[in-house]
Amino acid sequence: MKQLKGDLLLLITAIIWGTSFVSQKLGMNYIEPFTFGASRFLLGAVVLIPVIIFFDRTNKKTTKTKVELKRKDLLMGGLLCGGALFMGASFQQWGIVGTSAGKAGFITALYIVLVPIFGLFMNKKVNLLTWFGVALAIFGLYLLTIQKGFTLERGDALVLIGTVFWAFQIIFVDMFVDKVDALKLSFIQFVAAGFLSAMAAMIFETPELSAILEGSAVIIYTAVMVVGVAYTLQIIGQKYTSPTAAAVIMSLESVFAVISGAIFLNESMNTKEMLGCLIMFVAVVITQLKPEDLNKIFRRKAKEVN
Repeated sequence: MKQLKGDLLLLITAIIWGTSFVSQKLGMNYIEPFTFGASRFLLGAVVLIPVIIFFDRTNKKTTKTKVELKRKDLLMGGLLCGGALFMGASFQQWGIVGTSAGKAGFITALYIVLVPIFGLFMNKKVNLLTWFGVALAIFGLYLLTIQKGFTLERGDALVLIGTVFWAFQIIFVDMFVDKVDALKLSFIQFVAAGFLSAMAAMIFETPELSAILEGSAVIIYTAVMVVGVAYTLQIIGQKYTSPTAAAVIMSLESVFAVISGAIFLNESMNTKEMLGCLIMFVAVVITQLKPEDLNKIFRRKAKEVN
């Protein structure tokens, strides 16, 4: 049940991320990427404050020693997750300017391959069934997003660099999520990502309050739903499932991005794209299966036949 709970939370995260594609594109009509990132990450952190206060009052008090240990892990985890979040979001935004949305979506989704590969260096075991699910997911994403020949241009390279940081963000969350409070970890990563975005905006952009106010509706939506809700659900959801399975589930963001584009932007899906969606869902199911569970099912079926 716990794994199912985690999977459902991550699926909701993917839905929010995917359907937020429209609002994030609209945000670029008002402000520049770093300014947009600073606004939504910092506002998203503010949104979490009352939630953290509420849960702190309902949770039991811990000993002073435990609190001090958790504070160190919380600060370290929050800074690592926030740094990876900032780098991933920034490189992705730069890259999208110089490449197509389809190619950017496919390249970004390659973090489902990088997570288990990086995990191998941290003694994370990945069974063959999960590797097959990852390979199937990549094929599904290819059918879903790639329309023409795949070439690594400047924009593609920037998105690919961002993908490396998305993979690290998932791994960092997995490293610290069982050691600290998930909401507080989420809060610190948003503050860190927002602060870094604000510094970059001051150096590379010309933030204007009037422009921020004009795009306030889009900023508020992305801050509350994408940052405050989705990234927090990601951290909570990863408590109950493996980082590889989490990566595959969250890669369904591409599927929901296509669906939301069809609904809100009147975009259509051809047969190839719909097949890609189907394969993606099959891949997600496969990554949730364990060899020992399959053996039990086959043995039960064999007994029924005999």
